[in-house]
Amino acid sequence: MGCSSCSTGKDGQPRGCKNNGTCGTDGCNKLTVFDWLSNMSLPNGEKPFDCVEVRFKNSRKEFFRNSENLSLSIGDIVATQAQSGHDVGMVTLVGELVKVQMKRKKVDFNDPELPKVYRKASQKDIDVWQKCRNREEEIKKRSREIAIILKLQMKISDVEFQGDGSKATFYYTADERVDFRQLIKDMAKAFGIRIEMRQIGYRQEAQRLGGIGSCGRELCCSTWLSDFRSVSTSAARYQQLSLNPQKLAGQCGKLKCCLNYELDVYLEALKDFPSSDTKLLTEKGVAFCQKVDIFKATLWFSYKDEPANWHALDKEQVNEILEKNKKNEKVASLEEYAMENIVEEKVVFENVVGEDSLTRFDRPKKSRRRNNRNKGRKQNRDKANVTGGSRPANTNANSGKKRRNPRKKRQNNA
Repeated sequence: MGCSSCSTGKDGQPRGCKNNGTCGTDGCNKLTVFDWLSNMSLPNGEKPFDCVEVRFKNSRKEFFRNSENLSLSIGDIVATQAQSGHDVGMVTLVGELVKVQMKRKKVDFNDPELPKVYRKASQKDIDVWQKCRNREEEIKKRSREIAIILKLQMKISDVEFQGDGSKATFYYTADERVDFRQLIKDMAKAFGIRIEMRQIGYRQEAQRLGGIGSCGRELCCSTWLSDFRSVSTSAARYQQLSLNPQKLAGQCGKLKCCLNYELDVYLEALKDFPSSDTKLLTEKGVAFCQKVDIFKATLWFSYKDEPANWHALDKEQVNEILEKNKKNEKVASLEEYAMENIVEEKVVFENVVGEDSLTRFDRPKKSRRRNNRNKGRKQNRDKANVTGGSRPANTNANSGKKRRNPRKKRQNNA
């Protein structure tokens, strides 16, 4: 999706949103909620809800009370209350849906200490805000250099300025507890602002920075996921995925959130499946489960003495054998059940010309000796044609002499 502020250069390359993620048309925002009540009027005597949702840099959203009864709409830039001074953000939701969002995030809309919206941002407020945002990359680079000099085991991933430019929040990730008191002193002295350090997890870091996943799409956490649910390796086991951390881990280094998307379907399908530790008792021997295919409802079993020979059985057949085993009855063999599942594959497409061959453009390699012989014969023919069709003269001095047989010579010597 794009907004009306998105542009392209002269060479056709996209330049992105000119507003750097704060566009007013609501097309480039992250985690935006669609206001499906915007075209509906309130009943008679009902007052509009006096709270609004305001988004700041990246996905940080907070709720504010519109105590001044300002006529606000989605996309308006407003000055809001902060701990000291004021902050500048963009309105992302108004009306009754704000109450729904506050209930969902467990925020009390009757709280008298809820921060307020001061006013619509003036041009001076917006200029100061944009000037502070332009300094963020430079300050982030300088703060990383200071942390390296102090030899702190931490990574500063993002910097967010307050709207009035009096305070900056530094988001960092670290594996252990970090003593950054000296870091705060050095940064406050270098930048001349109040410093706040806030530790975030690796998933929150990926959410703030964004990126492209292995599927080729934008990260779910930076586009539409609003909360992080725990992902365990059991989700990969239920879906029969290889426990390879390089494939299962996302850009944050944790297990991918998409492992939970289809987990419920797999768990529902596995209810009727026998366990993978199932043993089948036959007259030929004990059979163990080697593989399970949930989509085809097929299980592969092999005998204890013949682990390389697998026999495919349906889910119903396995349950039937298990019922007989509970009654202390043994089946003859697995081959009888496996023969019933053999189905002849029908050829849907049969190619006569051979155009689907992968090696149809490959030429067979010819030996070099044969090519050299043919080349020499061709040269002799060309010489013969030049001399009038006669055989080329032999330039060897001994060409007129008759060749001797080396065997006769050896016999005479004997």
